[in-house]
Amino acid sequence: MIYHRAAPPGSRTDFVLEAIRDEILGGALRPGQALVEAELAERMAVSKTPVREALKTLAGTGLVVLSPYKGASVRVVDGALVRAVYEVRTVLEPEAVRGAVRAGADFGPAREILTEAVPNADPARMSLVNRRFHRAMYAGCGNPLMIRILDDLRDQTALITVAGWGIRPTWTAELAEHGAVLAAAEDGAGDRAAALLRRHIQRFADRVIEELPDVP
Repeated sequence: MIYHRAAPPGSRTDFVLEAIRDEILGGALRPGQALVEAELAERMAVSKTPVREALKTLAGTGLVVLSPYKGASVRVVDGALVRAVYEVRTVLEPEAVRGAVRAGADFGPAREILTEAVPNADPARMSLVNRRFHRAMYAGCGNPLMIRILDDLRDQTALITVAGWGIRPTWTAELAEHGAVLAAAEDGAGDRAAALLRRHIQRFADRVIEELPDVP
């Protein structure tokens, strides 16, 4: 992918950050692929400095691995990563949704996002819809710390999701599960919404761990 339009000077790092993130989550940059600063800078028409800063940020969110010997590369999804991320999500996210229901949060944005979902769309678009839906469900929980922790996992969750769909697409089934969680939340059934969401998250994690080729 070649970028013909240079980013405004004040937002070059953000421009590079979003471009690399989109390429990783869209599959243009593959797991384990080396991310060479000079090559990225040349095709994005920027200096190496914003590329370096963007890679550091992406390393912090879990999409990129930085090695003092090998440089930067796209993170490879393995069983250890899936377990770590989804253990946290399984505990926190259902409780956040339960809290949002208890707080009387508006789930209209989640309903609107759900209508944008198109089964069999490209993984990058599905990933974006998926992460927006999940955030819209927990954003009204009233606990800023819980929201921040879950937000910090969003990139790694998206990476795992795309990897899982690459092995076996299950978006249609997950879309139905999203609808069930949302319906329960809209009905004020916080316990049911939390239980459905916990099962939804755990089911996906179990499938991905089982099907990953590099899991012992």
